[in-house]
Amino acid sequence: MSTRPVRIANCSGFFGDRMDAASAMVRGGPIDVLTGDYLAELTMAILLRKRMKNPEEGYAQTFLQQMEGVLAECLAKGIKVVSNAGGLNPSGLARALEALAQKLGLKARIAWIDGDDLAPRLQALQSAGESFFHMDRQTALRDAGALPMTANAYLGCWGIKEALDRGADIVICPRVTDASVVMGPAAWYHNWRRDDLDALAGALAAGHVIECGCQATGGNYAFFEEVPSFRNVGFPIAEIAADGSSVITKHPNTGGMVTVGTITAQILYEIGGVTYLNPDVTGHFDTIRLDEVGPDRVRISDTKGSLPPPHHKVCINMMGGYQNLMQMSLCGPQVEKKAEILVETLFHSLGGRDLFDSVHVQLIRCDKPDATCNEEALATLRIHVTSKDETLVGRRFTAAMIELGLSNVPGLGAGGAPPRGASPRLVYWPALVASTHITETVHMDGEQWHVEPASLVLHERPALVKQPQPIQLVELNDLIEVQLGRLFGARSGDKGGNANLGVWARHAKSYGFLAHFLTTDKLTELLPDLRPFPIERAEFPNILAINFVICGILGDGVASSPRVDPQAKTLGEYLRTKVIRVPRGIVQQTD
Repeated sequence: MSTRPVRIANCSGFFGDRMDAASAMVRGGPIDVLTGDYLAELTMAILLRKRMKNPEEGYAQTFLQQMEGVLAECLAKGIKVVSNAGGLNPSGLARALEALAQKLGLKARIAWIDGDDLAPRLQALQSAGESFFHMDRQTALRDAGALPMTANAYLGCWGIKEALDRGADIVICPRVTDASVVMGPAAWYHNWRRDDLDALAGALAAGHVIECGCQATGGNYAFFEEVPSFRNVGFPIAEIAADGSSVITKHPNTGGMVTVGTITAQILYEIGGVTYLNPDVTGHFDTIRLDEVGPDRVRISDTKGSLPPPHHKVCINMMGGYQNLMQMSLCGPQVEKKAEILVETLFHSLGGRDLFDSVHVQLIRCDKPDATCNEEALATLRIHVTSKDETLVGRRFTAAMIELGLSNVPGLGAGGAPPRGASPRLVYWPALVASTHITETVHMDGEQWHVEPASLVLHERPALVKQPQPIQLVELNDLIEVQLGRLFGARSGDKGGNANLGVWARHAKSYGFLAHFLTTDKLTELLPDLRPFPIERAEFPNILAINFVICGILGDGVASSPRVDPQAKTLGEYLRTKVIRVPRGIVQQTD
């Protein structure tokens, strides 16, 4: 076991992130491992479309382009590369990398992992008793009324460790958990065992923080005015010690910043309750401790881990018919009445709303009553329709809207998006499968090794006992009005058809107010458009934060959501615009 921390760098937070990030991380300072996260529910849908057009595709080609610029240096410096860019075709990416190495005159040991693809086995698994219930709706897959196109289990970190143990220079992963590309190298470097649960939980926390790239170093940060520079924001590095604690940092002379605030924000990103489930460990994020230990250096410690769940999460993408969207501008007085007439006329001409599987109409009132320019007087009308009948939501739908251009209400204009034909509607279906059905396989140099899930080989361990942390009470007197975002940060994101909204305070006294003030009822009072949806709330007093999960707000996932922001990235800033009444002392403490 090494005595120094392993330096694991991230060079991608999503499919389409900065192309120069890999070279910046390799050349910006010493690192041991280069990782990148290229997958999300939306990305899997994008890769599916690519693979449907060409069976040789289905992986993130941008990773291949990045490797062309740094592969020689990584091999010369002994930097390991671990990435989930394999997507739906890890073997195809491995072959492409081998061809690239040959082209560059290099020799690299390239391993790839599979075992995540359950699509060919769905029928057999259902016959064996796996119902693949939707995690939020408790509907069995067989009752979904849609055709599964992909089904990928989220694999863990032990296949990555196996590949690195056997000398791999590059490990190409399929659908693994976001943190696995960090946990695997840490487990390899420190030679952890599967029952080193606290260490694994610490690496899980570090992996969760750096997997979204620059969101850990000042990107999308609520208090953005504190970020010294948004030019060349540095990608994050996790220095993970043998006990699983870590220091999050970035290369010197790069933009952005690493503070307790930026790390708190990223811990809250796309999480649920206080427990973070992973196929290798259950991380208890209400035990995390954060400390600034130097400029752009934040230590994550004390993260506790317990046994992993006996199941793996599965991402199923299904063909759920077709969809289309028309967006128009409305101007002038009585906008709401105009929208009502326009929508009624449109669907009358199409034969009625009941012909469609779903209709979602949204009037976005950005218009001002006494506008100083034409654009400020415009509202936006969005009409999203779905149907299993492609012709119904195709040109027939858009033509019916266009035909109203000279025969309906005044003030009707093009909405900026040109008319289009129907597009496939991909439905995201999150489910669970018993880990007994999962086996990871590592392939390298013509050999293969099978890796069993952690839950099948771990023994019982005493239940984790956590001491409740007291919350400092605040007297609700001498109240003044202030915008919520002046005092509290927020970050939000998508979790399939759900959205998460994390809110944090910067001082214990402010958190005492926040924890008692921002209940679920208060949240829906502030954001009334959340009222139709069930909301789950969890408290994280260790990092002065609260998290909400808004269930079902994104419908069937980002690829088919009718919302203007289908990934809920703006939900946190929406909350921060609200004016609330708070004790004067809290405002003075912040100022």
